[in-house]
Amino acid sequence: MAPAVEGFPAFFDQAPVIRVRDPLAQFLGAANGGVLQYRYADAVRLAGHSCPTVASAFLMTRAALRALYGDALPERGGVRVELREPATEGVTGVIANVVSLVTGSTVDTGFKGLGGQFDRRRLLAYEAPIESTLRFTRVEDGSAVSTSSRAELVPGDPRMRELMALCVMGRASEEQQREFGSLWQDRVRRLLLEHADDPDVILVH
Repeated sequence: MAPAVEGFPAFFDQAPVIRVRDPLAQFLGAANGGVLQYRYADAVRLAGHSCPTVASAFLMTRAALRALYGDALPERGGVRVELREPATEGVTGVIANVVSLVTGSTVDTGFKGLGGQFDRRRLLAYEAPIESTLRFTRVEDGSAVSTSSRAELVPGDPRMRELMALCVMGRASEEQQREFGSLWQDRVRRLLLEHADDPDVILVH
């Protein structure tokens, strides 16, 4: 795969983009009209890596915001997000970080607000009594959608298991390490470019 900006794989620039309107950004003059764009590369910079979990979190957030707002720009800071699992369980923290990046929702570490506006705290919660991975609720009207990912329906190359074992054990050659990385990112590429709108992979309830 040809590298893009910062050495990222080229497909990062081809992945879906999430556009939102942040009233706080508009109020403080940080963005024209408060409109912000989040690309997959932003999620990778936050997480420090690119994997099916990061990609799925990005796509689940995109799907939920589209379902809640339709053709209108989603309001960053206007959505409450709940996760089914505890914060320290598995990849829950990674998912929450990506969701928080796009929505601005935090537990208690976000912006405290100005004059009773723009408070980003208490908009993220764990261990919610839901069956899906995530639930997004619009603060203004209470409408809600739930999302889950079935990334397992986009399997990786069978060679990855053996190559990963060699890499983890420190026994892989440089060529094998490059091949593993290429195969790993190809799975992410297919998830982002071929299944972003696949209702069997990114489920919205």
